[in-house]
Amino acid sequence: MAQYGILRGYRFTEAGEDIRGSKLYGRNDEKLGKIDDVIFDYFTGVISYVVVDTGGWLTTKKFIVPAGRLRTSTEHKDDFVVDLNKAQIENFPPYQEADLESEQQWTDYEGRYRSKWESDPVMHRAGTDRNITPATPQVPSGSAPVRGVRAGENVDAGAFTEGGFAASTDSVVISQSAAGIGPRWDRFQDRLRERRKEVIKTGSTEESADKYRKAG
Repeated sequence: MAQYGILRGYRFTEAGEDIRGSKLYGRNDEKLGKIDDVIFDYFTGVISYVVVDTGGWLTTKKFIVPAGRLRTSTEHKDDFVVDLNKAQIENFPPYQEADLESEQQWTDYEGRYRSKWESDPVMHRAGTDRNITPATPQVPSGSAPVRGVRAGENVDAGAFTEGGFAASTDSVVISQSAAGIGPRWDRFQDRLRERRKEVIKTGSTEESADKYRKAG
């Protein structure tokens, strides 16, 4: 049984509560596309990914971004940003909506998707959106400064666990926690949770809606 669903044609009463249609920007303020849908957990209503429509520059037209990677844009009102560029996105495995109908297929896709993040991790200093590039917990004195890290500054190993390599492990954590993105996102997430059953019934396939009509 599939655990995740999408909104499809479901519409909220207040259009201003819906983030679909918001633009997504990448590195260097590069426009990546518009948020077309969200992938959420049937049982909790928590959003795991946003689905982005590129408008055509990507062969497969759409790609996904973990919700926890989004940030409110400071340059574009009501829009969002993510620390990705088009070259990285083109390296993601093609997103196919049909994979959500099968838990096994979606698990397989997530595994392949996450492996692409591991091959080119995006690391941030804890509590900031500034990149960290060294794979060691300290930048040697005399080396060129790195954005967010001063030369010779000790970097807490825990700073590498948020969205990138942990300094003491070889694993990559893709955070799907969407806390702290911004008020607009929070309102949207709250409405989705409140209307989760209605969304499942309206936006999902008839078979899925029947399976999860009593969810949670």
